[in-house]
Amino acid sequence: MTSHAVKVRLLALAGGIAFAGCALAQQDYPNRPIRYILPYAPGGSTGFTARLVGQRLTEAWGQQVVIDYRAGANTVLGTEIAVKSKPDGYTLMYIGSVTATNHTLLKTPYDVTKDIATIATIAGYENLLAVHPSLPVKTLKELIALAKARPGQLDYSTSSHGGSTHLAVELLNQTAGIRTRQIPYKGGGPAVIALVSGEVHFIMAVPVNILSHIKNGRLRGIAITGASRLTALPDVPTFTEAGVPNISMQTWHGVAAPAGTPKVIVDRVSAEVAKLVAMPDAREKLDTQGFVPFYNNPEQMAALLKADIAKYAKLIKAANIKSE
Repeated sequence: MTSHAVKVRLLALAGGIAFAGCALAQQDYPNRPIRYILPYAPGGSTGFTARLVGQRLTEAWGQQVVIDYRAGANTVLGTEIAVKSKPDGYTLMYIGSVTATNHTLLKTPYDVTKDIATIATIAGYENLLAVHPSLPVKTLKELIALAKARPGQLDYSTSSHGGSTHLAVELLNQTAGIRTRQIPYKGGGPAVIALVSGEVHFIMAVPVNILSHIKNGRLRGIAITGASRLTALPDVPTFTEAGVPNISMQTWHGVAAPAGTPKVIVDRVSAEVAKLVAMPDAREKLDTQGFVPFYNNPEQMAALLKADIAKYAKLIKAANIKSE
């Protein structure tokens, strides 16, 4: 046998061993803790859904899921860390509406359409409008009237620039003909704290972030976007009921991984999220916090992300929103 033939056989053998080793590693997955990166500060709605996912995966596989909060740069910091991690299934990441809006607003160091492997959606939600009790309004019409009397003087907090909590208010501004001022924070938790402490006047928030504050009187619920009232706040009307129709900003929470993560692992994680979303106790927890449980598989979630990029790009252009 020639030396060239020997080299070819050795390379083929090495390749076969590498392939077998990779297949064995995937079959053995997971055999160590999994990191779940959240590009927000602790205390927000993303932590709520991430803990549900982490608990489910831990129970199913016996390996701990470690929630890794990496807030900064309008979620770009944590997302970049995630997409640049080794695509071996041991790094998961949160994505949602802000992932889609950042694609239009920012020059991110990654491409969400190429560098992210979508896995599954967990739940969707509409946005809940609440004000600080010191603001002399109890209805949406009163808030609009006050904003018209004080153009550009009412401040609202957001969990991120260009995210749903920002775009929902911009949609209200356009529809009602008012002008308010955005104050962005590094996540839903800090944005809510700013309102409770009186730093800003109002918020359009993920319901889970402000339900307890409304129930104990620290905030006043005004209206909810979408077609129906919240089960947890039956006395708070929809925007349509409050006199401002066509205000809807349904967004979602999802799980993803770095592009290149083996399909067999993506599908295994996705299957566990599907089981989680179908569990009556998990659905009840989500419902009581203002979430609507829904599952999309990897392909459906990729299509959803693509559709949201187009939808939010149109709204961002109409509202003339610029990057910070």
